[in-house]
Amino acid sequence: MSIDLQTDREHDLLQRFRAGQRLALARAISIVENGRPGFERILHDLHGDLGRAQRIGLTGPPGAGKSTLTSKLATAFRGEDERVGIVAVDPSSPFTGGALLGDRIRMNNISTDPGVFIRSMAARGSLGGLATSTSEVADLMDAYGCSRVLLETVGVGQSELEIAETADTTVVVLVPESGDSIQAMKAGLMEIADVFVINKADRPGADRLAQEIEVMLHMRLGEAAPAAAGHHGVSLKTVGKAARDRSRQAAMERGGWAIPVLKTVAQTGEGIEELVRTLDRHAVYLRESGELSRRRRSRLSERVRAVVDRELKKLAWVDGRGEEVLEDSLPALESGAESPYSVAARIVRAMGLETQGRTET
Repeated sequence: MSIDLQTDREHDLLQRFRAGQRLALARAISIVENGRPGFERILHDLHGDLGRAQRIGLTGPPGAGKSTLTSKLATAFRGEDERVGIVAVDPSSPFTGGALLGDRIRMNNISTDPGVFIRSMAARGSLGGLATSTSEVADLMDAYGCSRVLLETVGVGQSELEIAETADTTVVVLVPESGDSIQAMKAGLMEIADVFVINKADRPGADRLAQEIEVMLHMRLGEAAPAAAGHHGVSLKTVGKAARDRSRQAAMERGGWAIPVLKTVAQTGEGIEELVRTLDRHAVYLRESGELSRRRRSRLSERVRAVVDRELKKLAWVDGRGEEVLEDSLPALESGAESPYSVAARIVRAMGLETQGRTET
């Protein structure tokens, strides 16, 4: 891949983009999402405009009310006259590959607000809960001038951990029923959450779920005695509120972030104001602690790796002879005369690259 000079069409698009035209943003997102010619140049030219938006990821199981929560957050940010971008990743249609549910329909109360830009994207087989180009679309919204970019994952359950590499702040949304606290532990969501939200908190079991998560957080800090855990786990009575409060206070005194557990009823707006304040506090913490810089450097590092992987795949399968070599090798593979490793080595050599420890044919 080489970053060549802009075409006249790209130059015109970027001028309209920087002038704040919504259609230019929509056009740029379509070019990037579909990998059309010139999309790398557009992202390259806008890279210097990044870094102003707080990227907030919302993840959790299907049915947790993430779309409603996202809509309420956007409304609250708009009340402060902030420009908001929303990337809502939906399951893919097995027939068209497009977004199956279409969050713009579920967020129709804010879809006509000129200060809110909503983009529904198809997961297209990505197992991390996000579409492969989600980060790049978030970049476009950041460069466009959105001060908050909300990233809502597809809600596939245990494989949504990519969000932590894409967002500055990760909000894990759970609901009282269905054993979500156990699922959170299995999915590793305990490790990626900056904020826990128990949504639909007007339902039975919300208080208990909040207590269970508090206990888990307390145990992560090492204050819960291992002996307290019997065959059925740690009792909520064993790890009381005072002990959990001490864990939280200790984390704050060390300059760390004490992960809060909040309760909301997104449908009515209950708890949204507190969530907004918490997101603001986390943004301040990230800046003052240097964690924001660390997370963004990590994100940029992973982006470079992803772009290299994408370019190598293109070089092998689109621009190179990969498909031809593979097709010619299928009889030998089937008979056992060749292995996938020897064929792969030949495809790599056809790209003009060398591989260490390659299988000779």
